[in-house]
Amino acid sequence: FVQKNMVKINKKIKVSMISAIILFRNEDDESLLNKAKESVSWCDELILVNGVKGSFNDWRNEGLKKAKGEWILYLDSDEEITNELKNEILSKIERSDTKAYAIPRRNYIFNKEFKHSGQYPDYQKRLFLRKSLKKWVGQVHEEPMFDGEIGHLKNPMIHRKNMTLSEMIDKTNKWSEIESELMFEANHPPMNIFRFASAGLREFILRFVKQKAFLDGKEGVIYGIYQIYSKLISYAKLWEKQIKK
Repeated sequence: FVQKNMVKINKKIKVSMISAIILFRNEDDESLLNKAKESVSWCDELILVNGVKGSFNDWRNEGLKKAKGEWILYLDSDEEITNELKNEILSKIERSDTKAYAIPRRNYIFNKEFKHSGQYPDYQKRLFLRKSLKKWVGQVHEEPMFDGEIGHLKNPMIHRKNMTLSEMIDKTNKWSEIESELMFEANHPPMNIFRFASAGLREFILRFVKQKAFLDGKEGVIYGIYQIYSKLISYAKLWEKQIKK
């Protein structure tokens, strides 16, 4: 499930070779995938990883195995690299000793850019010196294992979360199953009324007090409610596993 496309190498001042790895699934928006590919056309190598089986960490590791570049840039199918970010990346990899970078991300949800709700700067660890990146771990929230300190770029990537509420709920149903299984395997204390109420309250405080979801308008309020729902579904599935034990 890996496609490789060697693109033309810049023959001017040769910089370190960069491999761009784009993760996609067959059901993803093709127009967004094309924008993602176009936004990294300046890279020396493009690797497309079709996520048929496994989870995000498996797909990122698969792309890493195939990459030949000195630097690795990860992108999802609904993300884009801007020209400003491109120039910053090229500058950093030639002039800095930092081996890994987190990139800020501008998130568009329900066709609106979110500036609150925990959606900015929303740093994503996506740029690595190849020899410093070991692997990705984590089934739900994947994390890279790498040598050295993390640096932070200034220019953001674009993320267009082009999903309906129904699609978001379908996604929650899938990932909450994994999350609940991980909590169950970790011997999470038995769920009861107090723990359900506490989990919902903590998520409400996070989304509406700390992250101020309401400042993103009605879209932010809907998104905040959706996040509370997602958290409670994970705990409800945990409860279901516990009573079947």
